[in-house]
Amino acid sequence: MAALVQPDDHLGHHKWKRFEPESPLPELVKTVPHVAFEVDDLESELEGKDVLIEPNSPAPGIVVAFVGDDRAPVEFIQLLEALPDAD
Repeated sequence: MAALVQPDDHLGHHKWKRFEPESPLPELVKTVPHVAFEVDDLESELEGKDVLIEPNSPAPGIVVAFVGDDRAPVEFIQLLEALPDAD
């Protein structure tokens, strides 16, 4: 996976990603743009949902998971500790 644009580079704070064809991620995640929401309790948010990518930690203090919601992926992000201000 390669991030083509970093969130701080755009007014909307979005990030574009590109995936290699052999990426093991679900097709829905690789081919459909997704939104992300910060949540307080990731496990409770996943209950009863179609989990596409199980909870994992891409960086210290952060746990993420993806669900499928009406033909679109949704990312949930739980911060385990306060992150430093970007100022």
